Amino acid sequence: MIHVVNYIEIQSSSTPEAITLIRRYRDASRGENGNKGIDALQEAARQNRFAIVEAWKEESAFQSHEGAAHAAEFRSKLKAVRISPTDQRLHQRFAVGPESRVIWVGTLAVVTHVDVPPPRKDETEILLSTLAEESRRDEGNVRYDVFQQNAPRTNHFTVFEVWKDEATFVSHETKPHTLQFREALGPMLGAPYDNRLYKFLH
Repeated sequence: MIHVVNYIEIQSSSTPEAITLIRRYRDASRGENGNKGIDALQEAARQNRFAIVEAWKEESAFQSHEGAAHAAEFRSKLKAVRISPTDQRLHQRFAVGPESRVIWVGTLAVVTHVDVPPPRKDETEILLSTLAEESRRDEGNVRYDVFQQNAPRTNHFTVFEVWKDEATFVSHETKPHTLQFREALGPMLGAPYDNRLYKFLH
């Protein structure tokens, strides 16, 4: 399974146009062979920033998708309205829970990038695996997945969370297992803990 996270930053005046482009890309991609899910997200705090989280059955399916006409058209049209090139990160499965496709209005998505120096990778894997397992049991959790970037950047991880609403996410942030994770991870971080809140584009 290949997990892909695309970060996109758009000119503020072109945000409505970008939303239309992203929705078309998402819908067309969902119909491709080998697609196992694709979610389009708009950042809550800065609405001109987006994330697209994709899952593909295998490397060949992803490569076929990258060469598809609708994907090329999306990249071409997006280039005219974006602020900077799309930041695309390829991952393998690391700590992925049962699939849940029930996403309703009001649901909150959280995407976090975790970056540690290579010598601390193994310790971080243990921390993230434990956090994912415990967080899936928190009230209001819909999805809690951890992806690990492909070699040579296996010391970089993406955490993709989905919560019933903002209140359940806030509650999760104060749970003992979350606080213990942040306390243990803090001294190992190679970059700031980049935690972004999103809403789904329906």
